[in-house]
Amino acid sequence: MEEQNLVSDLSNIDLSNIDLHLVVNYLITLGKNIITAIIVFFVGRFLIKYIVKALRAVTQKHQFEASLVSFINSLISISLNLLLAIIIIGILGIDTTSFLAVFASAGMAVGMALSGTLQNFAGGVLILALKPYKVGDYIEAQGFGGTVKAIQIFNTVLTTPDNQTIIIPNGPLATGSLKNSTSSPTRRIDIDVEVAYGTDPDEVRKVLKDIVDADSRIMKEGALAPIMPMTTMSSSSIIFQMRLWTKASDYWSVRFETIEKVYKELTESGIEIPFPQMDVHLKND
Repeated sequence: MEEQNLVSDLSNIDLSNIDLHLVVNYLITLGKNIITAIIVFFVGRFLIKYIVKALRAVTQKHQFEASLVSFINSLISISLNLLLAIIIIGILGIDTTSFLAVFASAGMAVGMALSGTLQNFAGGVLILALKPYKVGDYIEAQGFGGTVKAIQIFNTVLTTPDNQTIIIPNGPLATGSLKNSTSSPTRRIDIDVEVAYGTDPDEVRKVLKDIVDADSRIMKEGALAPIMPMTTMSSSSIIFQMRLWTKASDYWSVRFETIEKVYKELTESGIEIPFPQMDVHLKND
């Protein structure tokens, strides 16, 4: 029944009232707009690729950080492609004002839903701008520590000494406390050395000094010269502290090797290395 009514309605249309000239002009205009939009699309895509490529070459020439180059290229590419889409929509005769209003409303809704993600994005921008750390630095933050492997738009990727991967959002990194152990070219090593009571301090310092003098990686001049003061008299030992300066890249190797050398040299010199102990005295009434 419905099909019969539809056929009846179509048969009642008066084709004589339709201006074929206007229809032809509309189709010609639409065709021109479509062809123009296609040309603008391909030309725009070519220009965007050229701009991004040129920008990458400039940033590499000026030795920008790899993470910053990637971030800038992505941001420019997305922005230019969005502008190209708006231009093509305008060429096709669609009202860009209403389109932009809809796009802005959708963007606001998405922004509210992804407020945490936008915070991480803003954190990434701050990190790349202020540079509290860079790729290759060893940092400690948010309860984790590791070498910075990559600074992405939303996250920072760390690699721990035992080769585990840690991903931390950029928002907390940009606004929270952070310890960068390799931002300076030098770093101080503090090693506590405990010896038994009755040991000659000068003898201990001589052994420690011989260890330091034999290692060329330890700095020995000016304000960075090593010192070995007696710092504490504990319940079962006297404690010396070796304060040594070395390059940040040599920190761990110098520290581990020096601790082992201290143990060996003190033992060979007959200097007693004590351990916690308790003397119990029994008294008969």
